[in-house]
Amino acid sequence: MEKVKIAGFVSGGGTNLQAILDASERGELPHGEIALVLSSKPGVYAMERAKNHGIPAVVAHRKELGDRFEAEIEGYLAAYGIEMIVLAGFMSILSKAFTDRFPQRMINIHPSLIPSFCGKGFYGIHVHEAALRYGVKVSGATVHFVNEIPDGGQIIRQKAVPVLPGDTPESLQKRVMEEAEWIILPEATEEIAARLL
Repeated sequence: MEKVKIAGFVSGGGTNLQAILDASERGELPHGEIALVLSSKPGVYAMERAKNHGIPAVVAHRKELGDRFEAEIEGYLAAYGIEMIVLAGFMSILSKAFTDRFPQRMINIHPSLIPSFCGKGFYGIHVHEAALRYGVKVSGATVHFVNEIPDGGQIIRQKAVPVLPGDTPESLQKRVMEEAEWIILPEATEEIAARLL
């Protein structure tokens, strides 16, 4: 069966990328395949994950490339015939010119229930620190389409996770990843790949 060629964009350890790779190996991504992993910085563990699964991995180093960053990315996407992008812990904001080229073809995972604790400055552990500071009883994760506004695209899936008494930002982060992010990101990846086919 034909599959949509997907690029996983990463900037760190790649646990969300791993969730997609694991889902694919379980047969839960029948309409898509991770055909490329692209990192915005060198030496991150996500590149090892790609190598372990026989997936080409490239670096478009934002700091070094500066204004040429997005052009470099586009060159890689064209070379590998990429049709869909999954931001799986990608820490660079992409321009409107770039996101407009992939309408309804680029998705992101965010570790809160959007519209709570999202937008500029809300990433990684900062999201969970803010949630606990505010005293919310429920957190979770959201998969959404990507546009030029950080965390501003249409929501595809959400999953709620309880905030427990005594939670630290680290314990909440772990629960949100394990009970929400690693479940809904592979599901949404398959959903959009199937739609694109």
